[in-house]
Amino acid sequence: MVPPSASTPPDSAVAAPEQECSGSESAVPRRVWSSTLLQVLGRFWGAGCTFLTLALLARHLDGAEFGRFTFYIAVFMLLDALADFGTGPMAVQRTATRPLELAATLITARRIRLVAGFFGFVLLGGSAFLAGEPGAPWLALAALYPMTHALELSTVPFKNRIDWRMPVTARLLANTLRMGMVLGLYFADVRTAPPYVLATALGSSTANFMIHAAARRELRSLPGRELPAIPWRPFLAKAAPLGLAGLAQQGYFYIDNLFVRPIAGETELGHYNAGVRLLSFAIMIAQYASLSAMPWFARRHKEGQLASAVARLGQPLFLCAATLSGLLIPHAGEVLSLLFNPEFESAGASMAWLLGAMAVIYFGALHLTAVVATGQTKAVSVITIIALAINVIGNTVLVPLKGIEGAAIATVATEFFVASASAFVLFRAGIQTLSVHPIRWLAAPAVFAAALMLSSLFIPHG
Repeated sequence: MVPPSASTPPDSAVAAPEQECSGSESAVPRRVWSSTLLQVLGRFWGAGCTFLTLALLARHLDGAEFGRFTFYIAVFMLLDALADFGTGPMAVQRTATRPLELAATLITARRIRLVAGFFGFVLLGGSAFLAGEPGAPWLALAALYPMTHALELSTVPFKNRIDWRMPVTARLLANTLRMGMVLGLYFADVRTAPPYVLATALGSSTANFMIHAAARRELRSLPGRELPAIPWRPFLAKAAPLGLAGLAQQGYFYIDNLFVRPIAGETELGHYNAGVRLLSFAIMIAQYASLSAMPWFARRHKEGQLASAVARLGQPLFLCAATLSGLLIPHAGEVLSLLFNPEFESAGASMAWLLGAMAVIYFGALHLTAVVATGQTKAVSVITIIALAINVIGNTVLVPLKGIEGAAIATVATEFFVASASAFVLFRAGIQTLSVHPIRWLAAPAVFAAALMLSSLFIPHG
């Protein structure tokens, strides 16, 4: 990490926003909870738009085209990670305690994102044309959108003070626009996937433009605007491990598409990805709690109180996730049938494993974020790269044997490794999260087992 600037304010000044929100620094700041809630509410709207899209297209497109649509949505998640390449969390980690360097940091981070986003465009657009993919021009146009993530960096000042009102509002409006475009294609009776992929990409691009436009006044008033851009090489050197980790993380979440599509077929891929999308909805509280808590974790680590911070935030979330997972697993097929159509019930076994992964993710996400907060970016990179290897090996072995259920089992094994390795890295650093009220951590697997047994009693027989 670059040494602090001589103009960096004292620690008390950095911690002030949290002290305004919480009577005790040992408690989770109210802004962490309120920002998480705000993001989740915004995400519920986005999830509703996404669910409506999937529900409509599951009935409107044939099985193969629906599978192609979900495949390219997964590809774009990888392009998002490539465009970010660690610049987002590194910008937050760097400027959370060095606010005077914010403007100079954003300039460099944006340049890196533009280059990475352009590389993703060349990679996907070129591959679509070279492979002769149907609708390649639509896909190539959609591949331009990750470059707009350079504008999304305008949210960093808001993230640092844990204020998510503007970013969430922009995302909400963009999701509404995206849904409108999808409905327009639906009522125009478009029956191929690529136009819907482009509509999805345009929605995301619009959000990034809106975020930057809304943040311009804030950006113009940033202190330290007269400072030159920070050197890109040291910044990229610190961000690269996080970038590789982000790519690996998205890779082990979505790379199973590369196995399921050729082995099980595009129809089965669509059924499997419906469950993956439901999983992504279910874990959004863990994702947004981690995102909101990142600046707080960084400051608590500086004060030697990171273990208690992780426990205070993670224990109730882990318990709730384990309970919900146990209740839903016996009825996974019914859930898919109800939300999509009866054909999706055949993916119930894979959905059950994905629900098990959900509970593990709620433990692992906050611990992995805590590792980032300690500045151990290389450890994060190693964890996620090994996790990607586990997932690839798992899919290589299990998908030919068990189809989409094998892909889901590989996901559970991967997430279990991430959670365990993250906790171990923190333990080695003297941050013993599991020793903080250990009974509260143990309550989650116990309640999971009880909920699973209770819910199994209500499975209809005959």
